[in-house]
Amino acid sequence: MSPVATRISAGAHFGPSATVTAPRKTLKLGSKGKAVQWLQQRLAELGYRPGTADGRYGGATLAAVWAFQKVNGIRPSSTVASRTWDALEAPKSPQVLVRNGKPTRAEVNLTKQIMVLYVGGQVKLITHISSGSGVPYCETATWQGKQQRFCGSARTPTGDYRTTWRARGWHRSYLGQLYNPIFFNGGIAFHGALSVPLYPASHGCVRMPMNVAEVLPGMLGKGVPVHVRGKFSRA
Repeated sequence: MSPVATRISAGAHFGPSATVTAPRKTLKLGSKGKAVQWLQQRLAELGYRPGTADGRYGGATLAAVWAFQKVNGIRPSSTVASRTWDALEAPKSPQVLVRNGKPTRAEVNLTKQIMVLYVGGQVKLITHISSGSGVPYCETATWQGKQQRFCGSARTPTGDYRTTWRARGWHRSYLGQLYNPIFFNGGIAFHGALSVPLYPASHGCVRMPMNVAEVLPGMLGKGVPVHVRGKFSRA
């Protein structure tokens, strides 16, 4: 049985050591109260983005829970129970994909469907994502004043890139609307989306929760390395 309180090692990415004791109340989407607020505060402390610590378990908190569970080897679920509470007391650091990477960089783990932002060698943000579905598409859209046919592989290619241009607010592309996009590989970008499911679902971009896309432009500058690794395996 795991201890109720566990000390995080001083060498962890998440700052100074501290003893934490989780409330251990089973939570589900829609739950309210102090246990939810504790969860939100703890996730934020560890670099996740659960939204405002208002004690309401909504969509932003759910996406942060998913990201946390994936980093800690727990099958993502909306339920916060014993395994997740254990991990919140003794969290794992996200897997480093590029050992000799620049101190400030973004790492996209396609296997786990997460993105980790390092700033000055420290983890500053960990988020759930949804990358390219890998299902080839052909779609007709009105673009530049006329109907056009667009086809592609819906892949998010692995490789090493850098952030380039960006747009503020909703940006219309020929395949849909992107919120606060930050491009890093041609037309592939990090961007907010209203739907960020637990499986790859995009045309190739890296979707992320809206509240994360709101703050990311202030954290991720131009010319920052972006490393994309892994491959998602559908169960």
